[in-house]
Parts: sequence; structure tokens; C-alpha cells
Amino acid sequence: MAIRIIVNEPDEVLHQMAREVKKITPNVQKLLTDMADTMYDAEGVGLAAPQVGILKRLIVVDVGDDNGLIELINPEIVSSEGEQFGPEGCLSIPGYRGDVRRALTVTVKGLDRNGNEVTYTGSDLLARAFQHEIDHLNGVLYTDVAERVYQITSEGEEKE
Repeated sequence: MAIRIIVNEPDEVLHQMAREVKKITPNVQKLLTDMADTMYDAEGVGLAAPQVGILKRLIVVDVGDDNGLIELINPEIVSSEGEQFGPEGCLSIPGYRGDVRRALTVTVKGLDRNGNEVTYTGSDLLARAFQHEIDHLNGVLYTDVAERVYQITSEGEEKE
């Protein structure tokens, strides 16, 4: 188990485009494992490689549903429908939340850790997590697309 340091805003790596993974190596697989360990340690529901300082197109997501841990290499959204509006946070922007409009349901495809093509369709929180993490791969933070950003207290309440 290796916990990586999570990069915080305003680090420039968070605003850069991540590179496509051309070959799945043991190092890429270890990075996916480290990212999942880091996400769970930080009590998050998703993490993208740029958040641990690596400009590769890798994400991990676990929203606590029956899918469990989802690891995606070179993920892309292939369809979306509906709309949801609600609060988002980010492990790279501690102490803040923002109200973000996202698609209600998305279908994403990518590769698993063994190079097999996989497809997931998710709604609500899973759809939000996919969109949020894929945004990270494109150098976009939720604060770039939020309608409102606000500070929160340690109890998770909005700060006046």
C-alpha cells in the first residue's frame, strides 16, 4: 500500500492536459493501485493521475455502489443525457465546494489495468464522479465550471 501526496490547487499540473497511456506497464498498474490507496485514505470517491502529480490519462472511482473500484486508462465519455445540479468537492481543493451542473447519466469507455476495453454507464454520483475525474485529465477543475464556489467548515457546513 503506497499513499501518494495529493497535489493541491494552484499547482500548475492540475491545469495541464494529461497524456494518453500508450502501453500498460507494471508501473502503470502500480500507479493505479497507489491512486486507489490514496483515494481511500483521503476518503474520496475519485482520483485522477494529475492529482498525484502524474500527467497520464488514468482515473480511479469508487462511489460505494455495486461497481466497487473502477480503474480506467484513457477514459472518455461516449454519451451523456439529462442534467443534475449539485455540490462537488475535490481532494485537490480542500475546504471548498462548488455548485456544478453535470449530465445526469454518462457512458464512459476506456481500458482496464489489463488492457481490456471496458464500458460503464452511471447516473447521479457515479456520473458526476466520471465527469469530474475526466475533467482533471483535461486540466479542468470543478471551480472552472461551478456556478458558485464556497468555503466549508470542518463539519462540512457552508461557511458564512
